[in-house]
Amino acid sequence: MSQESENVSRRTTLRLLTGAVTAAAVTTGTPVTGPAPQARATPRRSRVDELLARLTLDEKLGLLHGAKDPENRGQAGYVPGVPRLGIPPLRLADGPAGVRLRTARATALPAPVMLASTFDPALAREYGRVIGHEGRALGQDVLLSPMVNLIRTPYAGRNFETFSEDPLLSADLVAEEIRGIQGEGLIATVKHFALNNQETDRTSVDVRIGEQALYETELRGFEAAVAAGAGAVMGAYNKVDGLHACENPALLTGILRDRWGFDGWVMSDWDATHSAAPALTAGLDMEMPAGRWFGEPLRRAVRDGAVPEATVDRAVRRILTIMERFGLLDGTAPARPARDAQAGARVAYRVAVAGATLLRNAQRDGSATLPLAGPAARSLAVIGPTGALPFVGGGGSAHVVPDRAVSPLDALTARAGQGARVTYALGEDLYGKPLPATSPGARFERQSVGAGETWTYDGTLTVDEPDEWTLLVHYSGERPRVLLDGRELFPRRDAMAELFDGFGLAATAPDGLKVRRTALALTAGRHVLHVTAKGGAKGQVFRLRRITSTTRAADVAQAVRTARAAHSVVLFAYEDAIEGRDRTSLALPGRQEALIDAVTAANPRTTVVLNTSSAVTMPWLERTGAVLQMYYPGQEGAAATAAVLFGDTDPGGRLTQTFPVSDSRHPTAGDPRRYPGADGVAEYTEGVRAGYRWYDAEGVEPLFPFGHGLSYTTFAYAGLVVTPARGGGLTASFTVRNTGARTGVTVPQLYVGPSPDVTLDQAPLVLAGYRRLELRPGQIRRVTVPLAPRTLSCWDPARRAWVLGTGTRTVRLGASARDLRLTVRARVLAL
Repeated sequence: MSQESENVSRRTTLRLLTGAVTAAAVTTGTPVTGPAPQARATPRRSRVDELLARLTLDEKLGLLHGAKDPENRGQAGYVPGVPRLGIPPLRLADGPAGVRLRTARATALPAPVMLASTFDPALAREYGRVIGHEGRALGQDVLLSPMVNLIRTPYAGRNFETFSEDPLLSADLVAEEIRGIQGEGLIATVKHFALNNQETDRTSVDVRIGEQALYETELRGFEAAVAAGAGAVMGAYNKVDGLHACENPALLTGILRDRWGFDGWVMSDWDATHSAAPALTAGLDMEMPAGRWFGEPLRRAVRDGAVPEATVDRAVRRILTIMERFGLLDGTAPARPARDAQAGARVAYRVAVAGATLLRNAQRDGSATLPLAGPAARSLAVIGPTGALPFVGGGGSAHVVPDRAVSPLDALTARAGQGARVTYALGEDLYGKPLPATSPGARFERQSVGAGETWTYDGTLTVDEPDEWTLLVHYSGERPRVLLDGRELFPRRDAMAELFDGFGLAATAPDGLKVRRTALALTAGRHVLHVTAKGGAKGQVFRLRRITSTTRAADVAQAVRTARAAHSVVLFAYEDAIEGRDRTSLALPGRQEALIDAVTAANPRTTVVLNTSSAVTMPWLERTGAVLQMYYPGQEGAAATAAVLFGDTDPGGRLTQTFPVSDSRHPTAGDPRRYPGADGVAEYTEGVRAGYRWYDAEGVEPLFPFGHGLSYTTFAYAGLVVTPARGGGLTASFTVRNTGARTGVTVPQLYVGPSPDVTLDQAPLVLAGYRRLELRPGQIRRVTVPLAPRTLSCWDPARRAWVLGTGTRTVRLGASARDLRLTVRARVLAL
């Protein structure tokens, strides 16, 4: 380390560290205009002190853990209040992509990863406002969102619920979403603190990461959330350095409170508490969803003297402080508003359009495949199950029941208009075909079972030739028990797995029946089939179905015929991610790759629309005309997809994660210690080289780089000038010109190279700033983007402080991490 870096003053270090220059800690690449909506002013301590003095021990403990809601409003959690002292209960709802209640509908917004694809912090605030408004309108007090864990591995089952692989972009977006949520009076909970970057073994895996990498990657988004005023933090399931995150004092006290000054409360993820005294002492304030540890065990610990009551008071004070800040203790919280479904729908549409990411747009017959125009707009084939079904969102705690959602087929047909020919073929079957005849004969297609009755079947199922079958049961009540040759096909799993398996595209048939499936190899001949179905209190209907090689071949053949008969094809492909389960491959599930191969061979003017949670591999890419990434686009996703495909709007999204070429060419590939872990330990040995930084450092070519996204027009960048700024940062200015014939969106991105004065580990390039722009044809705009001191700094574990990366540094401007068009060198000055 140079003498120049050594001379960074303690005063400067503390300013960077403590957030005295909060703008530096969370400065956005895209400035957000206008004052940020704030939660209520800092509460009067006397009010909280008064309540604490009057609370009994039992009443205090009742505020520290969840309980059953006597009104059953369908939310995820409930904390009873203390009526005699005017402390109201708290209702806590899931809400990464809209307010999730089992008893009410809400606006289903696009998945957070699609919001992040907009590279638009101002839109993130609008997104938060919708959720905040609806949460309060639906009787909720706390939102269990947003999630800001980095996208570390493309397999992670919840990648769609979070933002990005980049710390700066994640920090910008989470801060603005929180301001939007809390500006409406709903308490936001940032999660999952920390390092919950996979679902595999999520409750037990022990994450090991270097201190420098921890601060520079995963923690940056959480720090930004705290600086934005988040009222609550949710502890993660996993362990960090041998201790469960929900009883880890280094995280919950050392970093969160002592270093960042967080004054809200920390709750556990559901059933992520593992002790009473150690967890409370470490800094956990609330156990959810019940009181296994913070109920009677904590009461005994206090009475036995193992836990001072003052430690209980500390946790209660944190909860009451936030309740007071939001006006929940003195009745000054604004009246609950009415839902505004139309306003929510408008924002959902804006986000889906702005996040639509065009990955490929090849020339076919002398013109680009997209937008659809002329013959392509008048003769169109729609193929794929999610072409005829609205694929709104992912499963698990992100599942929202929307007010409405139309299918892409309906939206495309309406947009094509009169005189156009829009046809449809299934291509890939999700829900199965009726079973062949059984012996003795039974009607399995829609069998009714009356209330209180039990329906049974004992017979045989005849298979004509050896084949792999997928057998499915659709049901409206208690799941029927189905045995084939003595094997139970659809056994019940643990409660959490059953809950999460009940959400998502494949878990519900178009008519609303629940679906479970299993694949097995069947030999030719007769197989013993036994079915038992109970009607329960209300009665039910169920059906058994199957998918075989024969049915698959027939579906693909019909898709090929449909594709050949149309001028152009829009093929919808899906990947159904869900909380609690990681993906096992980056390939599209099922036989979708074979379907794409067959359809593109029949009609090369095929656009593949991806409704996927995260990156997918594309061995079929070069045979397509275009690829449009729409993630999980929310309730207005069909209309947004149609608008982009027909060119009513420019595809405005950019990738917030790198798409790898294969399962063997990404940061966590080939080393089980990195993912999913070995002997219960996951080692983040990539260090500060997260995401695109790893591809740069290792010289690995991605399928699509971070920041990639095409437009229907073209842009030129020129005149890059970078100068030192006050406070140790840089200021970049440059000119952007729309050189095409259409109005379009571009997202110029600024990347900074390592400091010559810092001997700590550094990535080859890091995102330091960006700006989303929409320009008319020929329009020119001069843009200025600040590059914050925090982004130019490294965390020094020896000093336990941020060190500014001084000296001459390379600054590059481009349209993605791999499309870098302009380069200058600028000097970062010591403070």
